[in-house]
Amino acid sequence: MLNPNLKTFLCVADCGSFSKASEKLYISTPSVMKQINVLEKHLELKLFDRTSQGIRLTPAGRVLYRHTKTMEEYAAQALAEARRESERAETTFCIGSSILNPCKPFMDLWYQVNQAFPGYKLHIVPFEDDHQGILSEISALGEKFDFLVGVCDSRQWLDRCNFYQLGTFQHCCAVSREHPLAQKEHLTIEDLYGQTLMMVKRGDSRVVDQIREQIERHPQIRIEDTPQFYDMEVFNRCAQTGNVMVTLECWRDVHPSLVTIPVEWDHAIPYGLLYAKNPSADIERFLKAVRELRAKDMC
Repeated sequence: MLNPNLKTFLCVADCGSFSKASEKLYISTPSVMKQINVLEKHLELKLFDRTSQGIRLTPAGRVLYRHTKTMEEYAAQALAEARRESERAETTFCIGSSILNPCKPFMDLWYQVNQAFPGYKLHIVPFEDDHQGILSEISALGEKFDFLVGVCDSRQWLDRCNFYQLGTFQHCCAVSREHPLAQKEHLTIEDLYGQTLMMVKRGDSRVVDQIREQIERHPQIRIEDTPQFYDMEVFNRCAQTGNVMVTLECWRDVHPSLVTIPVEWDHAIPYGLLYAKNPSADIERFLKAVRELRAKDMC
């Protein structure tokens, strides 16, 4: 990784002569001398005293030798570390995990198929559920993450990744623990009369658009648009305002101040594995193993 002339300089200094350095480097003595001359001219420093008794480092040469030797050792360490990291990356799946998109469903699959991936390891990569930044996280599939696990029928998400469905989750409603509806085991649409219902705006999720269409047939329910993608601030607002929030059964434990209640409707949304548009061979092999596992379970 060092400049070739610097490597020749170190060799000459270690050997104490141009001829011995040429033998070690498998190049001619004139070529060695030429490289040293080029280096001295470039640095505007005299590095060797040439005498009839041989060569020796000048004071400037000794300083350069000491620091270049350190650079050589550091470069070797850096290269070794880079190679180890490259080998690790080739046998590691990086799995994104957040509060709203935990990696547990992936882990459950991994421990059923990992025998087909000897030597492979998992690396959990945490990320924030930020409605302004989630699209950049989805776009990082294939670079920052190999897989994310999430609920997905978002057009914007699916424009940025591939999706392998594992199942579905039902939409529910969440209210604060002090809310009059909190004690109910199930809700009807009529239970929501007089309430403000928080939900994402129309246009990105087919399932959420269906819920909105059903709610809009009941003018007794006011709709409050939330950001396009939920984050903890949406859950906090539900807890603080006393509004009702459209949520998912898998998010029932996300906010300790909220109670999640099933609703007498059928609005299921798919969840599964999100991965890059152009997946690597290892990703494809893992997905093949998952498909075979699930096909066997269905038999």
